[in-house]
Formats: sequence, structure tokens, C-alpha cells
Amino acid sequence: MDLQSLILPLLIVLLAVPLFLQARKQKRAVAEQQKLQNSIEPGDKVMTTSGVFGKVVATNDDSIDLELAPGMTTTWVRAAVREKVTTDSAPAAEPAESTESAKTEEAPAEAAVPESKAEIAEPIEKQKTN
Repeated sequence: MDLQSLILPLLIVLLAVPLFLQARKQKRAVAEQQKLQNSIEPGDKVMTTSGVFGKVVATNDDSIDLELAPGMTTTWVRAAVREKVTTDSAPAAEPAESTESAKTEEAPAEAAVPESKAEIAEPIEKQKTN
């Protein structure tokens, strides 16, 4: 066999493998997005594809109602949900007594605002004359 007869099959393999891997990756992403959209329930906090954050108050087969602000509810298509948002809250495992005493002890420290190390740039008019 000569080298020229192997070039065409090798070229086809080199083009087919990346296409196959890309199709698998895309199929996996679509399945994950579908699973997310089907798992949305009232009470979940979500972000839409347009970047709007809201709390799910009701769900239907193909739509959800989001509360964007207190008393402001809008209806969205389920496909518009990009991701569920998780909020990291303060540890709730501490007893109430220790948190109250900690608040009174730490109050002056929390009130102190750290100094900024930002520098103010010189006005453009002065920069041009220099």
C-alpha cells in the first residue's frame, strides 16, 4: 500500500472524530438543561436567560410564574430558565444566645469601614497639558 491511498481515510477519520465528540457534548448539555427545567418547583430561585432573577411561585407544563419583586409576578416559558440560584446564608446552626452575645461584642468592629486603597486619576485636561 502506498501513502496516497491512506490519506483519504485518515482525513475522514480526522474530521469525523471531532464532530462525533462535539455532538456528544452538545447532547449531554441539552439533556442537563432539560433535567434542570423539569426539576423547577415553586420556591426555587432561578435566573433566566436574559439575566433576570426571581422566585418561582407557580409552575405549569410549559410555563412558570416568577416573582421578581414583592407583589410583581411575571409568566415565563420554562425554556427561559438558565439556572437555579443558590444563596449562601449565614450558618444557622449556632444557638440564638451565642449569636446575640456575638452581635453585641462585634458591633463596633462591624461598624468600622475599611479604608480604600483606590487612587483617584488625574483629570484628563491636566493629563493633556503635561
